[in-house]
Amino acid sequence: MYLPQEIIRKKRDNIELTADEINFFIQGIAKDTVSEGQIAAFAMAIYFNDMTMDERVALTCAMRDSGMVIDWSHMNFDGPIVDKHSTGGVGDVTSLMLGPMVAACGGYVPMISGRGLGHTGGTLDKLESIPGYNITPSNEVFGQVTKDAGVAIIGQTGDLAPADKRVYATRDVTATVDNISLITASILSKKLAAGLGSLVMDVKVGSGAFMPTYEASEELAKSIVAVANGAGTKTTALLTDMNQVLASTAGNALEVREAVQFLTGEYRNPRLFEVTMALCAEMLVNSGLATDIEQAREKLQAVLDNGKAAECFGKMVAGLGGPEDFMTNYDNYLETAELVKPVYAETTGYAFAMDTRALGMAVVGMGGGRRVAADTIDYAVGLSDMIRLGDEANADKPLAVIHARNEAQWEEAAKAVRAAITISDQKPEPTPEVYRRVRPEDV
Repeated sequence: MYLPQEIIRKKRDNIELTADEINFFIQGIAKDTVSEGQIAAFAMAIYFNDMTMDERVALTCAMRDSGMVIDWSHMNFDGPIVDKHSTGGVGDVTSLMLGPMVAACGGYVPMISGRGLGHTGGTLDKLESIPGYNITPSNEVFGQVTKDAGVAIIGQTGDLAPADKRVYATRDVTATVDNISLITASILSKKLAAGLGSLVMDVKVGSGAFMPTYEASEELAKSIVAVANGAGTKTTALLTDMNQVLASTAGNALEVREAVQFLTGEYRNPRLFEVTMALCAEMLVNSGLATDIEQAREKLQAVLDNGKAAECFGKMVAGLGGPEDFMTNYDNYLETAELVKPVYAETTGYAFAMDTRALGMAVVGMGGGRRVAADTIDYAVGLSDMIRLGDEANADKPLAVIHARNEAQWEEAAKAVRAAITISDQKPEPTPEVYRRVRPEDV
């Protein structure tokens, strides 16, 4: 029998905790026998003294096991159960193509996603712009759609990693969010509770990334790979670029439209294509669906070309309550804004740098995201036809097209877009879409 305050004292004095001590504390959080004050003290002790890799693994497993851990064995899937998680960004719509693409190659992708908060768009908010799409189905429906379509993207249920909800809420109000150990456990406890065989982590780097520097992004990627593998789930990570908006759009219905056009081949933004393919290929190799990256990319290109990936997305949408004919008639279902008008740079020159976070906040300012969790979302607003770094901004090439509800909202967004994009007479050095891959042997 342990006492919560003694576990806090031990961590405060920078003594390594045992797996049993960590498990006892986390179970206490789930059962409400540990107070909010004790959670805050525990988080602050970790913030200042950090955790060893063994402690991080124990914390992640304890949080994963604080609620239901999904067991898919009764579904008799004839392929591996795989997923990816992203640290989030602007115009990061990869999940909507990645899930169906991997499903079309024989994987099963039961993806439990989050809402947007701050400057990052949430996958659930994007999907809720599809009329009827149910992000909170029963476990039976979740399982059946995953089996039938190969992919189901839904929201977190209350019984998955409930301890993380309490810990996160306390970290949010006690300035203990930005600690690698706590971030790692929070991300992985929810993902690993979904009963995955393997996971690929997309850690963003740059001006729109969650982590402030390349070094911090790399440290988080290594921590996640080490801890997830330590917890028994085969995991690798990619460090991908978020120094500019990833897709051509930012905004909920706009990004869904772009995802459908990507899957059907109508339009594929080259940077979005490269990041999506890299993540998908990593998933296929990790799960044994391909022997190497080259073979994986061939398989993925084939399911894009023959329409199988688009078919999987359509089945998922219909299976979760959305329109049966969504893939062919998406324009009939997705909301549009009243005022669609380009914004131009004040001088001619090259797009040299982008404050991607500020562009995300411009979409939030229009109502396309949340400042606080209770905010309602306007699905129609956002940005499209985004300029890419190195492109020339001139009278024929706007910085973006703004989708707004009225002139005043357009003006406000135009000001934000102009301020967020640096125009120069020099072209910037190109940045790679994928900086590096982090495998278990790298950590």
